[in-house]
Amino acid sequence: MDITKLYNVSSEAIKNAAPAYTRIEDSGNFNSFLQAAVNQVNETNSYLQDQEDEEIKLALGLTENTHDLAIAQAKASAALTYTTALRDKFLEAYREIMQMQI
Repeated sequence: MDITKLYNVSSEAIKNAAPAYTRIEDSGNFNSFLQAAVNQVNETNSYLQDQEDEEIKLALGLTENTHDLAIAQAKASAALTYTTALRDKFLEAYREIMQMQI
């Protein structure tokens, strides 16, 4: 489903995401697909770093807000789970390609 068809939705998040949305199969090149994967890994690393920063702030007593730590942990966990699933799909596809008969 193409997100650009959802313009009649009143959500600002959908309206803001629609121009940035590009379908990988429409681009037709591996470079954009690889760049999307690299961006995902970088974003995951950023979330993991934010989680670590929040843990250090709490441990040092620089903040008493455990809510920020919980949010950072949830974001990092979700991003890491998604990135791991993405890696597993890459490896599965690679194995299938390697088993192909030429």
